[in-house]
Amino acid sequence: MNVVFLSPHFPPNWYHFVVALRRAGANVLGIADAPYQELRPELRDALTEYYQVGDMANEDEMVRAVGWLTHRHGRIDRLDSLNEHWLELEASLRTSFNIEGIRTDSIAVIKRKSLMKERFERAGLRPAVGRVCRTPAELRELIEEVGYPVVAKPDVGVGAARTYKLADDVDVDHYLVDKPATDYIVEAWIDGTIVTYDGLTNRFGEVVFATSMTLRTTVLDSVILGLDMTYWISREIPADIEAAGLAVARAFDVRERPFHFEFFRLGDGSLVPIEVNMRPPGGPSVDMANWATDFDLYQAWANVMVHGVIDATVSRPWNCMFVGRREARPYARSHEAVLAEFAPLLVHHSRIEPIFSSAMGDYAYILRGPDMEPLLAAAAAIQERAP
Repeated sequence: MNVVFLSPHFPPNWYHFVVALRRAGANVLGIADAPYQELRPELRDALTEYYQVGDMANEDEMVRAVGWLTHRHGRIDRLDSLNEHWLELEASLRTSFNIEGIRTDSIAVIKRKSLMKERFERAGLRPAVGRVCRTPAELRELIEEVGYPVVAKPDVGVGAARTYKLADDVDVDHYLVDKPATDYIVEAWIDGTIVTYDGLTNRFGEVVFATSMTLRTTVLDSVILGLDMTYWISREIPADIEAAGLAVARAFDVRERPFHFEFFRLGDGSLVPIEVNMRPPGGPSVDMANWATDFDLYQAWANVMVHGVIDATVSRPWNCMFVGRREARPYARSHEAVLAEFAPLLVHHSRIEPIFSSAMGDYAYILRGPDMEPLLAAAAAIQERAP
Protein backbone atom coordinates (compact mmCIF):
# COMPACT_ATOMS: atom_id res chain seq x y z
CA MET A 1 0.00 0.00 0.00
CA ASN A 2 1.30 3.46 -0.97
CA VAL A 3 0.51 6.15 1.61
CA VAL A 4 1.41 9.81 1.08
CA PHE A 5 1.87 11.68 4.35
CA LEU A 6 1.88 15.48 4.16
CA SER A 7 4.03 17.43 6.60
CA PRO A 8 5.35 14.33 8.38
CA HIS A 9 7.74 16.43 10.48
CA PHE A 10 5.14 18.73 12.06
CA PRO A 11 3.69 18.68 14.62
CA PRO A 12 6.91 17.18 16.02
CA ASN A 13 5.30 14.07 17.52
CA TRP A 14 3.50 13.22 14.25
CA TYR A 15 6.57 11.32 13.03
CA HIS A 16 5.28 8.45 15.20
CA PHE A 17 2.38 8.03 12.75
CA VAL A 18 4.81 7.63 9.85
CA VAL A 19 6.98 5.14 11.75
CA ALA A 20 3.84 3.18 12.64
CA LEU A 21 2.72 3.13 8.98
CA ARG A 22 6.04 1.65 7.94
CA ARG A 23 5.80 -0.91 10.74
CA ALA A 24 2.31 -1.84 9.49
CA GLY A 25 3.73 -2.60 6.05
CA ALA A 26 2.94 0.61 4.15
CA ASN A 27 5.17 2.24 1.59
CA VAL A 28 5.29 5.76 3.10
CA LEU A 29 5.93 8.75 0.83
CA GLY A 30 6.43 12.16 2.45
CA ILE A 31 5.78 15.65 1.11
CA ALA A 32 6.72 18.82 2.98
CA ASP A 33 8.69 22.05 2.68
CA ALA A 34 11.44 21.13 5.16
CA PRO A 35 14.85 20.01 3.82
CA TYR A 36 15.28 16.24 4.01
CA GLN A 37 18.45 16.61 6.08
CA GLU A 38 16.46 18.39 8.81
CA LEU A 39 14.06 15.48 9.33
CA ARG A 40 14.73 13.43 12.43
CA PRO A 41 16.54 10.13 11.74
CA GLU A 42 13.57 7.94 12.74
CA LEU A 43 11.39 9.77 10.21
CA ARG A 44 13.94 9.52 7.40
CA ASP A 45 14.30 5.79 8.05
CA ALA A 46 10.51 5.28 7.85
CA LEU A 47 10.06 7.14 4.56
CA THR A 48 10.53 5.28 1.29
CA GLU A 49 10.80 8.60 -0.55
CA TYR A 50 10.54 12.27 0.36
CA TYR A 51 9.57 15.11 -1.97
CA GLN A 52 10.43 18.64 -0.83
CA VAL A 53 8.24 21.47 -2.11
CA GLY A 54 8.85 25.17 -1.84
CA ASP A 55 5.40 25.99 -0.48
CA MET A 56 2.81 23.47 0.70
CA ALA A 57 0.10 26.09 0.21
CA ASN A 58 0.85 26.12 -3.53
CA GLU A 59 -1.61 23.51 -4.77
CA ASP A 60 -0.06 23.28 -8.24
CA GLU A 61 3.25 22.38 -6.63
CA MET A 62 1.56 19.80 -4.41
CA VAL A 63 -0.19 18.24 -7.42
CA ARG A 64 3.17 17.92 -9.16
CA ALA A 65 4.62 16.29 -6.04
CA VAL A 66 1.85 13.68 -5.80
CA GLY A 67 2.08 13.13 -9.57
CA TRP A 68 5.82 12.49 -9.31
CA LEU A 69 5.35 10.01 -6.47
CA THR A 70 2.60 8.27 -8.44
CA HIS A 71 4.93 8.00 -11.43
CA ARG A 72 7.64 6.54 -9.20
CA HIS A 73 5.57 4.16 -7.05
CA GLY A 74 2.24 3.58 -8.75
CA ARG A 75 -1.28 4.31 -7.54
CA ILE A 76 -1.55 6.20 -4.24
CA ASP A 77 -3.88 4.31 -1.89
CA ARG A 78 -4.16 6.83 0.95
CA LEU A 79 -3.15 10.46 1.58
CA ASP A 80 -3.26 12.26 4.93
CA SER A 81 -1.58 14.69 7.30
CA LEU A 82 -3.84 14.34 10.37
CA ASN A 83 -3.55 18.12 10.56
CA GLU A 84 -6.54 20.49 10.46
CA HIS A 85 -4.54 23.08 8.52
CA TRP A 86 -4.17 20.81 5.49
CA LEU A 87 -7.64 19.24 5.52
CA GLU A 88 -8.92 21.06 2.43
CA LEU A 89 -5.66 20.49 0.55
CA GLU A 90 -5.89 16.77 1.32
CA ALA A 91 -9.46 16.63 0.02
CA SER A 92 -8.46 18.38 -3.20
CA LEU A 93 -5.51 16.06 -3.78
CA ARG A 94 -7.62 12.98 -3.06
CA THR A 95 -10.18 14.22 -5.57
CA SER A 96 -7.55 14.91 -8.24
CA PHE A 97 -5.89 11.51 -7.85
CA ASN A 98 -9.01 9.43 -7.03
CA ILE A 99 -7.72 8.50 -3.57
CA GLU A 100 -10.01 6.99 -0.93
CA GLY A 101 -11.14 9.33 1.87
CA ILE A 102 -12.67 12.77 2.39
CA ARG A 103 -12.87 14.61 -0.92
CA THR A 104 -13.83 18.06 -2.14
CA ASP A 105 -17.54 17.26 -2.35
CA SER A 106 -17.69 16.21 1.32
CA ILE A 107 -15.26 18.61 3.00
CA ALA A 108 -17.63 21.51 3.77
CA VAL A 109 -19.63 19.79 6.52
CA ILE A 110 -16.48 19.03 8.53
CA LYS A 111 -14.94 22.47 8.03
CA ARG A 112 -17.89 24.86 8.43
CA LYS A 113 -19.28 25.17 11.94
CA SER A 114 -22.59 26.39 10.50
CA LEU A 115 -23.06 23.12 8.60
CA MET A 116 -21.97 21.05 11.59
CA LYS A 117 -25.10 22.25 13.40
CA GLU A 118 -27.33 20.38 10.96
CA ARG A 119 -25.47 17.11 11.57
CA PHE A 120 -25.57 17.64 15.34
CA GLU A 121 -29.34 17.95 15.14
CA ARG A 122 -29.44 14.80 13.01
CA ALA A 123 -27.57 13.09 15.86
CA GLY A 124 -30.30 14.16 18.29
CA LEU A 125 -28.22 16.92 19.94
CA ARG A 126 -29.04 20.59 20.44
CA PRO A 127 -26.22 22.98 19.48
CA ALA A 128 -26.10 26.60 20.61
CA VAL A 129 -28.40 29.02 18.80
CA GLY A 130 -26.41 30.84 16.14
CA ARG A 131 -25.76 31.43 12.46
CA VAL A 132 -23.40 33.08 10.03
CA CYS A 133 -23.85 36.87 10.18
CA ARG A 134 -22.44 38.67 7.15
CA THR A 135 -23.79 42.18 7.83
CA PRO A 136 -24.11 44.41 10.90
CA ALA A 137 -27.88 44.13 10.60
CA GLU A 138 -27.76 40.32 10.69
CA LEU A 139 -25.43 40.45 13.70
CA ARG A 140 -27.67 42.81 15.65
CA GLU A 141 -30.72 40.74 14.77
CA LEU A 142 -29.04 37.64 16.22
CA ILE A 143 -28.06 39.52 19.38
CA GLU A 144 -31.63 40.78 19.73
CA GLU A 145 -32.76 37.15 19.54
CA VAL A 146 -30.34 35.57 22.05
CA GLY A 147 -29.10 38.53 24.11
CA TYR A 148 -25.59 39.42 25.27
CA PRO A 149 -23.01 37.98 25.48
CA VAL A 150 -22.39 36.18 22.22
CA VAL A 151 -19.29 34.57 20.72
CA ALA A 152 -18.16 35.26 17.16
CA LYS A 153 -15.73 32.85 15.54
CA PRO A 154 -14.61 32.01 12.01
CA ASP A 155 -17.03 29.63 10.34
CA VAL A 156 -13.90 27.83 9.13
CA GLY A 157 -11.14 27.98 11.69
CA VAL A 158 -9.02 26.13 14.23
CA GLY A 159 -8.90 26.66 17.98
CA ALA A 160 -9.51 30.15 19.34
CA ALA A 161 -7.84 32.04 16.49
CA ARG A 162 -9.53 35.44 16.00
CA THR A 163 -12.47 34.56 18.24
CA TYR A 164 -14.42 37.40 19.92
CA LYS A 165 -16.62 37.54 22.99
CA LEU A 166 -19.15 40.34 22.50
CA ALA A 167 -20.64 41.52 25.78
CA ASP A 168 -22.08 44.90 24.75
CA ASP A 169 -22.49 47.38 21.90
CA VAL A 170 -18.91 48.65 22.32
CA ASP A 171 -17.58 45.13 21.73
CA VAL A 172 -19.77 44.82 18.65
CA ASP A 173 -18.44 48.08 17.19
CA HIS A 174 -14.85 46.92 17.77
CA TYR A 175 -15.57 43.51 16.26
CA LEU A 176 -17.12 44.97 13.11
CA VAL A 177 -13.97 47.03 12.51
CA ASP A 178 -11.41 44.42 13.59
CA LYS A 179 -12.76 41.10 12.25
CA PRO A 180 -11.07 39.53 9.20
CA ALA A 181 -12.92 39.57 5.88
CA THR A 182 -14.23 36.03 6.17
CA ASP A 183 -17.49 34.40 7.22
CA TYR A 184 -18.11 34.47 10.97
CA ILE A 185 -20.65 32.43 12.87
CA VAL A 186 -22.18 34.14 15.90
CA GLU A 187 -23.69 32.08 18.71
CA ALA A 188 -25.26 32.53 22.10
CA TRP A 189 -22.55 32.47 24.76
CA ILE A 190 -22.58 29.27 26.81
CA ASP A 191 -21.07 28.96 30.26
CA GLY A 192 -19.86 25.42 30.66
CA THR A 193 -16.89 23.12 30.89
CA ILE A 194 -15.47 21.79 27.63
CA VAL A 195 -15.39 18.00 27.45
CA THR A 196 -14.45 15.87 24.48
CA TYR A 197 -14.93 12.49 22.89
CA ASP A 198 -11.77 11.52 21.04
CA GLY A 199 -10.89 8.34 19.25
CA LEU A 200 -10.45 6.30 16.10
CA THR A 201 -12.86 4.56 13.73
CA ASN A 202 -12.08 1.61 11.49
CA ARG A 203 -12.90 1.27 7.80
CA PHE A 204 -16.50 0.33 8.67
CA GLY A 205 -17.12 3.38 10.86
CA GLU A 206 -16.90 1.49 14.15
CA VAL A 207 -15.22 3.30 17.05
CA VAL A 208 -12.27 1.09 18.02
CA PHE A 209 -10.56 3.44 20.49
CA ALA A 210 -11.91 6.30 22.58
CA THR A 211 -10.99 8.61 25.44
CA SER A 212 -12.54 11.75 26.93
CA MET A 213 -10.83 14.97 27.98
CA THR A 214 -11.94 17.69 30.38
CA LEU A 215 -10.55 21.21 29.90
CA ARG A 216 -10.33 23.10 33.16
CA THR A 217 -9.03 26.05 31.13
CA THR A 218 -10.51 26.74 27.71
CA VAL A 219 -8.22 27.57 24.81
CA LEU A 220 -10.06 30.89 24.44
CA ASP A 221 -9.38 31.90 28.05
CA SER A 222 -5.80 30.72 27.79
CA VAL A 223 -5.17 32.81 24.67
CA ILE A 224 -7.12 35.94 25.63
CA LEU A 225 -6.58 36.01 29.41
CA GLY A 226 -3.21 34.26 29.51
CA LEU A 227 -4.42 31.66 32.00
CA ASP A 228 -2.38 28.55 32.76
CA MET A 229 -3.71 25.58 30.81
CA THR A 230 -4.89 22.43 32.62
CA TYR A 231 -6.75 19.52 31.07
CA TRP A 232 -6.95 15.81 31.63
CA ILE A 233 -8.00 12.44 30.26
CA SER A 234 -10.16 10.58 32.76
CA ARG A 235 -10.03 6.85 33.37
CA GLU A 236 -13.75 6.52 32.68
CA ILE A 237 -15.75 7.94 29.79
CA PRO A 238 -19.08 9.25 31.13
CA ALA A 239 -21.97 7.34 29.58
CA ASP A 240 -23.66 10.45 28.13
CA ILE A 241 -20.43 11.62 26.48
CA GLU A 242 -19.91 8.20 24.94
CA ALA A 243 -23.51 8.10 23.69
CA ALA A 244 -23.25 11.61 22.22
CA GLY A 245 -19.85 10.87 20.68
CA LEU A 246 -21.06 7.69 19.02
CA ALA A 247 -24.11 9.51 17.66
CA VAL A 248 -21.89 12.25 16.19
CA ALA A 249 -19.54 9.68 14.64
CA ARG A 250 -22.55 8.08 12.91
CA ALA A 251 -24.04 11.40 11.81
CA PHE A 252 -20.75 12.48 10.20
CA ASP A 253 -20.03 8.97 8.86
CA VAL A 254 -16.51 8.95 10.28
CA ARG A 255 -14.54 6.14 8.68
CA GLU A 256 -10.89 5.19 8.98
CA ARG A 257 -10.06 8.38 10.86
CA PRO A 258 -9.08 9.72 14.24
CA PHE A 259 -11.54 12.30 15.56
CA HIS A 260 -11.87 15.01 18.20
CA PHE A 261 -15.44 16.04 19.16
CA GLU A 262 -16.03 18.95 21.55
CA PHE A 263 -19.01 19.56 23.86
CA PHE A 264 -20.00 21.96 26.62
CA ARG A 265 -20.99 20.37 29.92
CA LEU A 266 -23.57 22.74 31.40
CA GLY A 267 -24.27 23.31 35.07
CA ASP A 268 -27.36 21.10 34.88
CA GLY A 269 -25.25 18.25 33.52
CA SER A 270 -26.50 18.39 29.93
CA LEU A 271 -24.24 18.43 26.87
CA VAL A 272 -24.17 20.98 24.05
CA PRO A 273 -22.12 20.06 20.94
CA ILE A 274 -19.54 22.62 19.83
CA GLU A 275 -17.66 21.25 16.82
CA VAL A 276 -16.09 18.19 15.20
CA ASN A 277 -12.50 17.81 14.11
CA MET A 278 -11.44 14.97 11.79
CA ARG A 279 -7.99 14.65 13.27
CA PRO A 280 -6.46 13.75 16.62
CA PRO A 281 -6.53 16.29 19.45
CA GLY A 282 -3.50 18.56 19.34
CA GLY A 283 -0.39 19.09 21.40
CA PRO A 284 0.65 16.10 23.51
CA SER A 285 -2.91 14.72 23.70
CA VAL A 286 -2.20 11.61 21.59
CA ASP A 287 0.73 10.75 23.87
CA MET A 288 -1.48 11.42 26.88
CA ALA A 289 -4.09 9.03 25.49
CA ASN A 290 -1.39 6.39 25.16
CA TRP A 291 -0.13 6.99 28.71
CA ALA A 292 -3.68 6.86 30.08
CA THR A 293 -4.54 3.56 28.36
CA ASP A 294 -1.16 1.80 28.00
CA PHE A 295 -2.09 1.69 24.31
CA ASP A 296 -0.42 2.80 21.05
CA LEU A 297 -2.82 5.02 19.14
CA TYR A 298 -0.15 5.80 16.55
CA GLN A 299 0.10 2.13 15.63
CA ALA A 300 -3.65 1.58 15.86
CA TRP A 301 -4.27 4.32 13.29
CA ALA A 302 -1.59 2.89 11.00
CA ASN A 303 -3.09 -0.59 11.26
CA VAL A 304 -6.54 0.79 10.40
CA MET A 305 -5.10 2.61 7.38
CA VAL A 306 -3.29 -0.46 6.07
CA HIS A 307 -5.57 -3.30 7.18
CA GLY A 308 -8.92 -1.56 7.76
CA VAL A 309 -9.44 -2.90 11.28
CA ILE A 310 -7.57 -3.53 14.51
CA ASP A 311 -7.94 -6.30 17.04
CA ALA A 312 -7.25 -4.74 20.40
CA THR A 313 -8.69 -4.46 23.89
CA VAL A 314 -8.42 -1.00 25.39
CA SER A 315 -8.03 -0.62 29.14
CA ARG A 316 -8.04 2.65 31.07
CA PRO A 317 -5.88 2.20 34.16
CA TRP A 318 -4.79 5.83 34.49
CA ASN A 319 -5.91 9.43 34.60
CA CYS A 320 -3.48 11.64 32.67
CA MET A 321 -3.19 15.41 33.15
CA PHE A 322 -1.54 18.27 31.27
CA VAL A 323 -0.25 21.14 33.43
CA GLY A 324 1.16 24.18 31.62
CA ARG A 325 3.25 27.09 32.87
CA ARG A 326 4.34 30.37 31.29
CA GLU A 327 7.93 31.62 31.33
CA ALA A 328 7.08 35.22 32.18
CA ARG A 329 5.07 34.22 35.25
CA PRO A 330 6.66 33.79 38.71
CA TYR A 331 5.70 30.52 40.39
CA ALA A 332 6.06 29.39 43.98
CA ARG A 333 8.02 26.28 42.94
CA SER A 334 10.99 26.24 40.62
CA HIS A 335 11.19 23.76 37.76
CA GLU A 336 13.70 21.72 39.77
CA ALA A 337 11.41 21.71 42.80
CA VAL A 338 8.49 20.48 40.66
CA LEU A 339 10.57 17.61 39.30
CA ALA A 340 11.71 16.61 42.78
CA GLU A 341 8.34 16.91 44.54
CA PHE A 342 6.16 15.28 41.91
CA ALA A 343 8.54 12.70 40.43
CA PRO A 344 6.21 9.76 41.26
CA LEU A 345 3.42 11.33 39.16
CA LEU A 346 5.44 12.74 36.25
CA VAL A 347 5.54 10.71 33.05
CA HIS A 348 6.87 13.52 30.85
CA HIS A 349 7.92 17.15 30.86
CA SER A 350 9.14 19.32 28.01
CA ARG A 351 9.18 22.75 26.44
CA ILE A 352 6.16 23.57 24.25
CA GLU A 353 6.67 24.55 20.61
CA PRO A 354 6.43 28.38 20.31
CA ILE A 355 3.58 28.10 17.77
CA PHE A 356 1.41 26.48 20.48
CA SER A 357 2.57 28.55 23.47
CA SER A 358 -0.14 31.22 23.38
CA ALA A 359 -2.73 28.50 24.03
CA MET A 360 -0.78 25.95 26.05
CA GLY A 361 2.00 27.87 27.79
CA ASP A 362 5.74 27.54 27.45
CA TYR A 363 6.39 24.39 29.47
CA ALA A 364 4.34 21.23 30.00
CA TYR A 365 4.25 18.76 32.85
CA ILE A 366 2.34 15.53 32.20
CA LEU A 367 1.06 13.72 35.30
CA ARG A 368 -0.41 10.24 35.58
CA GLY A 369 -2.09 8.30 38.37
CA PRO A 370 -5.00 5.98 39.16
CA ASP A 371 -6.79 8.61 41.27
CA MET A 372 -7.71 12.12 40.20
CA GLU A 373 -7.34 13.94 43.54
CA PRO A 374 -3.52 13.72 43.75
CA LEU A 375 -3.23 14.97 40.18
CA LEU A 376 -5.49 17.97 40.83
CA ALA A 377 -3.52 18.82 43.98
CA ALA A 378 -0.22 18.52 42.10
CA ALA A 379 -1.50 20.73 39.27
CA ALA A 380 -2.55 23.42 41.74
CA ALA A 381 0.88 23.28 43.39
CA ILE A 382 2.77 23.41 40.10
CA GLN A 383 0.78 26.47 38.95
CA GLU A 384 0.78 28.21 42.34
CA ARG A 385 1.99 31.79 41.92
CA ALA A 386 4.90 33.19 43.89
CA PRO A 387 3.82 35.52 46.72
